[in-house]
Amino acid sequence: MTSASLAVAERPNFIIIIGDDVGWNDVSPYGHPHVKTPNLDRMAAAGMRFDAAFLTCSSCSPSRCSIMTGRYPHATGAAELHMPLPEEQVVFAGLLKEAGYYTGAAGKWHLGKPAEKNFDRIMGGGPSGCENWETMLRERPMDQPFFFWFASFDAHRPYKEGTIEKPHGHDEIVVPPFLPDQPPVRDDLGMYYDEISRLDDYVGKVLALLKEQNVLDNTFVIFMSDNGRPFPRSKTTIYDSGVKTPFIVQWPAVVKAGATTDSLVSSVDIAPTILQLAGLPMAPTFQGKSFAPILKDPKAETRDYVFSEHNWHDYQAFERSVRSKEFLYIYNALPQLSGSPPADAVNSPTFQTMLQLEAEGKLTADQRGPLVTPRPQEELYDVVKDPYQLKNLVDDPAYAKTLATMRKEYQEWASRTEDEVPQEFTPDKFDRRTGKQLDAFKAKKKKAS
Repeated sequence: MTSASLAVAERPNFIIIIGDDVGWNDVSPYGHPHVKTPNLDRMAAAGMRFDAAFLTCSSCSPSRCSIMTGRYPHATGAAELHMPLPEEQVVFAGLLKEAGYYTGAAGKWHLGKPAEKNFDRIMGGGPSGCENWETMLRERPMDQPFFFWFASFDAHRPYKEGTIEKPHGHDEIVVPPFLPDQPPVRDDLGMYYDEISRLDDYVGKVLALLKEQNVLDNTFVIFMSDNGRPFPRSKTTIYDSGVKTPFIVQWPAVVKAGATTDSLVSSVDIAPTILQLAGLPMAPTFQGKSFAPILKDPKAETRDYVFSEHNWHDYQAFERSVRSKEFLYIYNALPQLSGSPPADAVNSPTFQTMLQLEAEGKLTADQRGPLVTPRPQEELYDVVKDPYQLKNLVDDPAYAKTLATMRKEYQEWASRTEDEVPQEFTPDKFDRRTGKQLDAFKAKKKKAS
């Protein structure tokens, strides 16, 4: 099917609503018992919830550039944080624009100056980043199909109190086992939840306006995140806590209400999916696979594996992962380096609490991951039995065959996408403060004793 075969009135509209640093299970449609996201609940009830959707990395701008190009970060020319997307990269929004779509972006940009040519209109917004979403919808040309990239700043750090009228209390916090359950951590998570709730409110406003304009039925809307929560062992990691994303699709004309799917999809698949649904040919540069079949049949399978990567984001890094429905494999080219969280999380109350507890010998083994050196060069997890990926099976002979299979999949993907370990790595932009701060906490404890 080509764009010429679809009348203007028949072409679906497209909206991607992308949260900033929102963990996949920190919204109520994915089972969180207390985070206030009623509009996402309604969106999931009216559409399809994807339970196995993954990002290509857990780093803001590389993740967004990957979505826009349908390419893995190392293949976009913008693999590291704050790198602008090179002008020669093919962006699916630009292909829609060439085909007669009105294209707009509102909120957080983070794609670089050259990518602006792919959009008819770009608007900012703050502090949430969602403030101009309704404006863009109201002021669009009413005789054109549209694609909008609605990108929030919520729930990116820094946090402050008073984000929402009724903040989340200590008793509403779910502390994952890799973080210590301490009052400062619950305070930190609570303010993070508050920003997610603010984002949810804007999601509701967008959906309500689409209904008011009588275009909701034929508008394909995705809600997703660019990476995991900005806490230790989440953002920048390629565990599920870093790269698994909430992913809800609402499209009443096609998608059955209340549907769920456990079929694997990757954020690199969004570009080919949207182009197919728009009746446009696939760009030869795309590295993803369309998940369009899943929209009509939740049991359809479009891939057996998803792949993710961790490149420089404040600190040196080169990690790659292969994820199936049952297993996660990670290769780390720099095992001598600690798994330090990004700078914003290093400075957070949560990580400062962890450093203090480490100095006192009170962190559990599951919570010490970001502080341990050296790390394993390879990791293997049974994600069904071990959903938080805390027990590395790489040396377990019972999983030797699985390890060999996953390692082979990684090597073939790396070859296929021309991914190579660089000869030189981008150096740390920030001091490796983890060690210095930990030494300071230990010295303070020794002096006090």
